[in-house]
Amino acid sequence: MNDGTEVNLCYGWGLRLRALAQIGLRYARDEFDSNRYGEIHEIATEMMAAQSELPKEKLVDLFEREEGYATPKVDVRGVVFEDDKILLVKERMDGRWSLPGGWADVGKSMRENVEREICEEAGLETRAVRLLAVYDRAKHGHKPLMPFHVYKMFVLCEQLGGELQGSCETSEAGFFGENALPELSIGRVLPEQIKRMFAYKRKPEMDVYFD
Repeated sequence: MNDGTEVNLCYGWGLRLRALAQIGLRYARDEFDSNRYGEIHEIATEMMAAQSELPKEKLVDLFEREEGYATPKVDVRGVVFEDDKILLVKERMDGRWSLPGGWADVGKSMRENVEREICEEAGLETRAVRLLAVYDRAKHGHKPLMPFHVYKMFVLCEQLGGELQGSCETSEAGFFGENALPELSIGRVLPEQIKRMFAYKRKPEMDVYFD
């Protein structure tokens, strides 16, 4: 059986091949090119399905909605501190905790997206003040693997008002110390990412992190 490194490598190859095939299909000049890129797209989907928890049929359904030039998707995460504790929300989907956030909506800025996510998932009104980090999800230990290339943006926000509460996606919200973190939803956020956020709290002059 392949170890995690080999799985991620093979999955990454499939992800890149699928993106190239999608772009090729967008700019194909004739039927022959379309057929070749279509075959590459099929092979890439099979490669990813072999390493993923998702069945091939599910991947095919997801990919059929994607067309045009392939680009990474954007996941925004809000970083809110209260004294020496960080805001986390409990995800209804897996019962674990994460920084509030999710997919960025088209037509809204990063600021608007992250402030909306915090309000919807934790009940707090905030103001985004600084980009702290941009992670390439595939280069870290997030599980499960995603069928798309994802950039994760972590944004420092300051509280303006509101009251802590859950939502349709989150059952609880609360502030936690660096050494008293609950079980994290590692598909969304990793312990080392939380630690980096606390490092920014201690040293605000640190440069923005990006892969």
